[in-house]
Amino acid sequence: MKIESKILMILIVLNSSIVNAQQDTIAKVPFDRMDFSWQNGNDRRDSSVLQTKYVTGNILVDANATYSFANPIDHTVVGSTALARNNEMEVSCAAIGGDFNFENAHGRIMTQFGTRSTLVPRNDLSPYRGQYNIANVYRYISEAFGGYRFNCLYGINVDVGMFMSYIGLNSYYQVENWEYQASFTSDNTPWFFNGMRIQIFPCKNLKVEPWIINGWQSYGMYNDMPGFGGNITWCPTENFKLISNNYYGSDAAGFLGRHRFHSDNSLLGRYFQNKKSPGLSQMAFSFTFDIGDESGDGVNGFKSDLVNGPSQFFVSQMFYNRIWFHENKLAWTIGGGLMHNPGRYLVLYPTGDASPLPNANTPI
Repeated sequence: MKIESKILMILIVLNSSIVNAQQDTIAKVPFDRMDFSWQNGNDRRDSSVLQTKYVTGNILVDANATYSFANPIDHTVVGSTALARNNEMEVSCAAIGGDFNFENAHGRIMTQFGTRSTLVPRNDLSPYRGQYNIANVYRYISEAFGGYRFNCLYGINVDVGMFMSYIGLNSYYQVENWEYQASFTSDNTPWFFNGMRIQIFPCKNLKVEPWIINGWQSYGMYNDMPGFGGNITWCPTENFKLISNNYYGSDAAGFLGRHRFHSDNSLLGRYFQNKKSPGLSQMAFSFTFDIGDESGDGVNGFKSDLVNGPSQFFVSQMFYNRIWFHENKLAWTIGGGLMHNPGRYLVLYPTGDASPLPNANTPI
């Protein structure tokens, strides 16, 4: 009788331990039960019709038609990565792919066809270093990476391949943004990285993400130094988000001694919510501040002098406010920004002006 009682007690303790371990595993999900669908640069969907146990499919077609009162003779849009052509219809992005997962292994691949496949990487000179034309290999892929999740803390993901970068708050896919046309701040920050990222979730509301990558929105390395950087994302509640992205690398083609630093920082806040309201349903804002520079080999960061060369730096800020109506089915966004860029640092060169100024970041 005593033996049976002891066995029963042991089974109860073991069962309790297993249940507690399972609860701990379930509880340790970063940003669990938080609604981020309102945030700029986030997916609006809460489910997918293409979802299975191991694969979640994704099909995207993005087309637009714009009109320019300047009536450009060749219909080219300057300074945008969302729009390529004016006064005509264009297919910006036609993509197919999805997310794959099996136990702790995961991956994602998304193809891309349309104007963005050549528009986004058009200033990347790294494919022409060496024998192989890397642009033709990667041009029609927007994301392609695989990784593994380690079950410690709130999870650690190690991913290798091509993945989306921080993009000045916005998403690479326009449907996820508050505004279709990205600000100049966003269009002058990188849209993709090629290399390795490590996503560390030390607690439920925090992500720390180091990068070791080929360079600044580049398929390969411009010189002999990889790019380094990282992201910090903090969401104490679902109504508040703070993002900081920082990067350091040598990305000026042909200038081995020139180095780039860039810091991109954003704050988002939702200050009103009433989901069931037939009128005003929620309101939110975003503020972004960027600062960066290049120094060495003919340019001198934030300071111009006769010895080290002219200044080459980037300071920018933008603010957006968004108001949703009719149970979040309609929305209106207003915003704007300022930029100071004396050295044409990171600019998208206009038609017929592919040769930069002497103090820009590409050799003449």
